[in-house]
Amino acid sequence: MTRQTPYDIAAVRALFPALAAGTAHFDGPGGTQTPRPVIDAVADAMARPLSNRGRTTPGERNADALVTGARAALGDLLGADPAGIVFGRSATQLTYDMSRTLARTWAPGDEVVVTRLDHDSNIRPWIQAAAQAGATVRWADFDPATGELGADVIRALLSERTRLVALTAASNLIGTRPAVAEIAELVHAAGALLYVDGVHHAAHSLVDLEGLGADFYVCSPYKFLGPHHGVLAARPELLETLHPDKLLPSTDAVPERFELGTLPYEFLAGTTAAIDFLAGLDPAATGTRRERLAASYAALEAHEDTLRAQMDKGLAALDGITVHSRADNRTPTLLLTFENHDTADAYAFLAAPERLVHAPSGSFYAVEASRHLGLGDTGGLRVGLAPYNDSTDVDRLLTGLSDFLTR
Repeated sequence: MTRQTPYDIAAVRALFPALAAGTAHFDGPGGTQTPRPVIDAVADAMARPLSNRGRTTPGERNADALVTGARAALGDLLGADPAGIVFGRSATQLTYDMSRTLARTWAPGDEVVVTRLDHDSNIRPWIQAAAQAGATVRWADFDPATGELGADVIRALLSERTRLVALTAASNLIGTRPAVAEIAELVHAAGALLYVDGVHHAAHSLVDLEGLGADFYVCSPYKFLGPHHGVLAARPELLETLHPDKLLPSTDAVPERFELGTLPYEFLAGTTAAIDFLAGLDPAATGTRRERLAASYAALEAHEDTLRAQMDKGLAALDGITVHSRADNRTPTLLLTFENHDTADAYAFLAAPERLVHAPSGSFYAVEASRHLGLGDTGGLRVGLAPYNDSTDVDRLLTGLSDFLTR
């Protein structure tokens, strides 16, 4: 029996109302468009009774169900214990909060490792926390020619005084996916913790918290079709050892002790819907939600690999373009610069009404990576794929770039 085609891009695109405006979106690394089931889930949550969590009134029960449902969905998405899922306003906010909490355990002479491949939200909080504790910051550099950040680079920086390594699972600027699991073994052998920024990674790869070896993993649902908020995943027993600042009457239970104020219940409903949507990208997938997510991510990666190959071939045929995304293992996110042309001009040219191609220009808060590539704070033109992109989008992008370079 022939298995059903795993990825029906036309059916996927039909569920994104924003695509009706006609824009070819390559801005997914900065935030994806929203499918109808997510929109409906947010609206439905707000249309029903809602109040602070509890078990007495309908509003209390609805709020509690939305929170526990979202924790369960994210547990399936990240291969994590739902009891270790923490919600926050953003990944940046969660990282700042965790950096302040962890820094209380550091002393002068302790060391923290950060990388130049990372988004600044996984660099600056650690630098600032280290300064307050009197700890030393050590920098891991990637190879600007290849975009690679090898485990040997991290190994050379570890010592008995290393307390934490902050590492991206995928660069939001050039797509590089370091060998996180291999690096985690080195970090743990040194007696340190590994804090992983998975904001870009979770949009393209099925996450396995234990398999990665991450002690902490942060992501943002709006990068994988959901609403705007942040998520941190960790082992509950690790969270139990940490004591953040909190209000006196607020619970000390894990994970709630890390969540400040009332949660955005309607956004949690949307996040659950986004994960269920991702689990349905392979219509032939069966089994648990985690099993369906595994099949759907495999289908998504195959789809994105096909489109990336189309982009790579088309870009290679154009003169005057430098592609800075060269790592062997990377997401379908490319950073481009042009000879004798400003990438901000390319961004505006592509976005014009007669083209409606959205590929933004900048460093996208990965300022250390941009500088290390020799691009200063300006960066380049970032082209990133999302589940709703198709080959027609890629054709429009390539045609637009060709016209820009030859106008």
